[in-house]
Amino acid sequence: MTQRLTIENITAHYGTTKVLEDLSLDIAEGELVSLLGASGCGKTTTLRLVAGFLAPTSGAITLGGKDLTRLPAHKRDIGLVFQNYALFPHLSVADNVGFGLKQRGIARDTRAKRVGAMLERVGLSHLADRLPGALSGGQKQRVALARALVIEPPLLMFDEPLSNLDAKLRIDMRVEIRQLQRANGTTSVYVTHDQEEAFSISDRVAIMHQGRIMQLDTPEVLYQRPANAFVARFVGFENLIPMTVVARDGETATVEAEGGVRLSLSSGHFGAIPDRFILASRADGLAVSDETNDGIPATLGLRTYLGRAYQYQCETPAGHLLANGPLGRPLDPGATAKLVPVPEQCTILAPEA
Repeated sequence: MTQRLTIENITAHYGTTKVLEDLSLDIAEGELVSLLGASGCGKTTTLRLVAGFLAPTSGAITLGGKDLTRLPAHKRDIGLVFQNYALFPHLSVADNVGFGLKQRGIARDTRAKRVGAMLERVGLSHLADRLPGALSGGQKQRVALARALVIEPPLLMFDEPLSNLDAKLRIDMRVEIRQLQRANGTTSVYVTHDQEEAFSISDRVAIMHQGRIMQLDTPEVLYQRPANAFVARFVGFENLIPMTVVARDGETATVEAEGGVRLSLSSGHFGAIPDRFILASRADGLAVSDETNDGIPATLGLRTYLGRAYQYQCETPAGHLLANGPLGRPLDPGATAKLVPVPEQCTILAPEA
């Protein structure tokens, strides 16, 4: 039966190195949450702590109200899917899938029925008698997934499960994993360094950095409204422009960027505008125009054709920026133009400390 996972104020050290610092995370029953970040951010350590392979320095881990913090790994009854599959090479597909059931003392007939049903669900019934060495990477990953699901664990954990597969197979497998997870309603933690993978598969994503969760939210909110400059850069906001309000007139704020660049921004379009902030956008959030007097003055550099727009490397008094212009009006490198913020493609962030 699926259960709620709570990680409360966990701190963990490797020797004298602090890997996690006061980390808390609450995952609802049936929810899939991904831990996303670069190598060394603490995501795999978090998984290993929940699985029982490591012990925290302080804090608590509970699953369905049961304290797991000091419980041995083999008593936690968690389903695990590893990067390297961890299949037994001398056992058939069916025996690999049924291994956890056998360890739990499930009767042979019941075990055979559950294994057969699970192999059918992952599309591997015809390979039940085959050894792992004769399987493709995608088939091995399905076996590993079936083995984790067949024990009907209260929690399912994935450690970079698709990183050994080619690009097309990764896309196919993440769809399969999501469909199976939803069908089972199993509470799940998914560790990955791949943003597209995390966003496509998750109910919520925790972006991690130096042992801390920088933002935990739905993929849509993370992509459109990052909480801080770190998350903004992580999810692809190329332009982060520090600004200061120099005058206000009703909803309109006159703001100044580096180099004396001034813009008029409306709180009706951009939301609340604090006295100091960062205007963050992807290239879509700055429109290249040579037909307006408003905007950030720019000298256009390299022009790249994207299919939906032309993208320009731009030099401005506020620094190097990336901006998109329309296909119908390509401008030559060296031309001058204005970069006009597009409200729905921009977000306002607190200044960096």
